[in-house]
Amino acid sequence: QVQLVESGGGLVQAGGSLRVSCAASGRSFRMSAMGWFRQAPGKEREIVAASTSSGVGTYYADSVKGRFTISRDNAKNTVYLQMNSLKPEDTAVYYCAADQQSTYSYTPTRQYEYDYWGRGTQVTVSS
Repeated sequence: QVQLVESGGGLVQAGGSLRVSCAASGRSFRMSAMGWFRQAPGKEREIVAASTSSGVGTYYADSVKGRFTISRDNAKNTVYLQMNSLKPEDTAVYYCAADQQSTYSYTPTRQYEYDYWGRGTQVTVSS
């Protein structure tokens, strides 16, 4: 069983930066691929970024490439999402998720591939 708790969300002006964190419980964190998803009001939840269990392999949605960076600290059981050059369209609830089934070199991008989810943290970008 893995529990995920997001933090670091808030209100930021367009062009600003924010880093959200996801703390995971359990020893299996370092063997889990991790992902960040987001859901804006009236829209479906979508993948933002994902990382292999080692952190070497990453994936980014086209909408955030060059602006967002996913990283992880396996010693702290924590995954981060650094968000720069934020835009109003980045406003959403951001969720982290853990995938314990994939191999160490695989970066899952689909919601059904993830086994555990956090409750989310709100990020609001004002224009």
